[in-house]
Amino acid sequence: MRIDFAAGSLRGRIVLLTGASAGIGLAAARQLALLGAHLILVCRDAGRGEQARAAVRLAAPEAPTPDLLLADLAVQAEVHRLSDEILARYPRLDVLINNAGVLPNQLITTADGHELCWATNHLAPFILTNRLLPLLEAAGPGARIITVASEAHWIGEIEATAAARANANRSSAFTAYCDSKLANILFTKALADRLELTGITAHCLHPGIVRSNLWSHSSWLLRLLMAGAQPFARSCERAAETITHLATLPEAAQANGHYFKNKRVARVSSRATNRAEIHRLWRISAEETGISE
Repeated sequence: MRIDFAAGSLRGRIVLLTGASAGIGLAAARQLALLGAHLILVCRDAGRGEQARAAVRLAAPEAPTPDLLLADLAVQAEVHRLSDEILARYPRLDVLINNAGVLPNQLITTADGHELCWATNHLAPFILTNRLLPLLEAAGPGARIITVASEAHWIGEIEATAAARANANRSSAFTAYCDSKLANILFTKALADRLELTGITAHCLHPGIVRSNLWSHSSWLLRLLMAGAQPFARSCERAAETITHLATLPEAAQANGHYFKNKRVARVSSRATNRAEIHRLWRISAEETGISE
């Protein structure tokens, strides 16, 4: 496996990674393990989670054996249960990587009443990150939060209510995905502001067009477009390098709140830098999760 970034060792560091059973998440897990991280892999399915843990152990036999935790991140009660388990088991958390994401072929409303992309891609990271802040604070300056966003954010917008997001007359599964990716960037910028004096940093990234299973459950049109893009798509391993780069970035404080692409700071849409939108997203997210502002 090629790791050509100027990364330092993660030996002794505790790194939590959601969506670790396949694709970019599994590739990042292998890279982080090769750097010595003690990984906490969060997966939805036990069987696929065990396969991922075995793959990581095979790739990095000298690294600590990864821990496997299970949760359906589309369900808020599950995210809270996961948070409780992590808080009870670990003394600190050096790196939190919000990687899990979905792109279904139609608008789906969860049991909590939220559109599936919004629930999984944004509300779950919002809950998990806020709940685990005490562990990040325990790790001290240098702890960091990394969230996988997307260039799809350029056409995203933040609807004010859950009903509007699930309205098929106003949205599609793809636009819902774009909205959630805009939320990822706005959330990162809000965290950077709120945590500025703690030494904890927040970063987000676009992994690129990737040969992964994210698109396997999307609409037939998107699957067709992705099939045509396959010759130009990057491998999961290459896409994961930006995640690993941010997990090991020495000057993380200088990049606080920034959006990365190909391991470099990249431009974002005007909506993603709008201060009113940043504050509005936090208020909406707090209301929909019960997380105090």
